[in-house]
Amino acid sequence: MSKSPIHWMVEPLRRYADFRGRSRRAEFWWWMLGYFLVTAVLWAIIFSGFPWDVVNAEPGSAEMPDPEGGPFALFGIGTWIGGIAYFIFWAATVIPNLAVTVRRLHDRGMSGWWYGGLLIANFIPLLNIFTIFGFLALFVICALPGEAAENRWGLDPKGAGQAAVFE
Repeated sequence: MSKSPIHWMVEPLRRYADFRGRSRRAEFWWWMLGYFLVTAVLWAIIFSGFPWDVVNAEPGSAEMPDPEGGPFALFGIGTWIGGIAYFIFWAATVIPNLAVTVRRLHDRGMSGWWYGGLLIANFIPLLNIFTIFGFLALFVICALPGEAAENRWGLDPKGAGQAAVFE
């Protein structure tokens, strides 16, 4: 029986910090779709409060907001609410994002430390310029099918042993 896309979007939250085992492509890609849809909505809210009418205004002109008008003088309430909501969403989903990616790499027969090394390299000046190629490779790796047989991270999530492993 096929599971719904909503099941796959919520599965990484059910397995919140589970870095063991394997994840199917459906779990990874539906999770990523849901994550990016929520992110797009939150960024739209953030940009709704951006002062588009004063972007090209002359400093000191009447169109510029009063700098002593408080925290909402330059940016609207949408920017602040959206920014706070985005931070809360990011903080709540950073661990499931890492975990589902590591489990997806496990399904391909790779260690999750490949992803960890890529994230660490992203913070190293000058080296971070080249990490875009690593993230593109990660994208391709996550799109490829997993190993059909059992590997050192567990049984094939598509195989007959799935119910005993994941539920």
